[in-house]
Amino acid sequence: MARVYEVDGARDWKMDWKNPHLVLEPLKRETQVVDGGLAVLVDAGILPHANYDGGKLLAHRAAVEETFDIPWTAIGHRMQRLLYAINAAAQPQVMVAVGIFCGNTFISNAGAAIGPGACYSAQRLVGLEIRTEEADRARRNVATIDAEGMAEILGEDGIAWVQNVEDVIDLLYLDADGSGGRGKSIYLDILQAAEHALRPGSIVLAHNSVNSAAQLADYLEYVRHPANFRESVNMVIDNQGLEVSVR
Repeated sequence: MARVYEVDGARDWKMDWKNPHLVLEPLKRETQVVDGGLAVLVDAGILPHANYDGGKLLAHRAAVEETFDIPWTAIGHRMQRLLYAINAAAQPQVMVAVGIFCGNTFISNAGAAIGPGACYSAQRLVGLEIRTEEADRARRNVATIDAEGMAEILGEDGIAWVQNVEDVIDLLYLDADGSGGRGKSIYLDILQAAEHALRPGSIVLAHNSVNSAAQLADYLEYVRHPANFRESVNMVIDNQGLEVSVR
């Protein structure tokens, strides 16, 4: 059974998806919520430590707010901080995000390695979005803070791409929707296509572990089985949730 880190009131959390920069709580509370979750991930052996630069996170946040075209997103400040902090602590050399829409989810992960929030150097940062127009928007958005052109934003099918990747993936982020009503149930297909590229210690992040728990039932059962992943924690910091698993 997975560990659960749940914050009081998280399942009733409300944010304006069309105004993701709206401040919904004091910064101190946001930080406490995320730092508590990071401590659980350290205790579970998923992260080496819980340290990250809060000032760099805020610089990253300000840049995204100023330059990104975000028609809507379910990534609020809490989740943005959590994704940034996980990447800042784990420092994945190869990070792959599948289902990045306009690029906000991608940059919440990659922002620890590029832009004003950068705290380490990565080898490869890949964002995959199957819809061409959104991949183009994501590419334009990310370029506003990726001066060195480190990020690769690809308008490709995530399953096919990860199936053929030759790199070791240190961190895999899942936020895709399958066609034909499959929705988030496609996560397991993506994960299994990518397993050849995962190493012991690779981290997999699955957004929507709370609001899409029914669609993710097979995925969650898979990552929570010790034969497949060493540890998995359900981070219930808002009404979307994030499953954090380590190989």
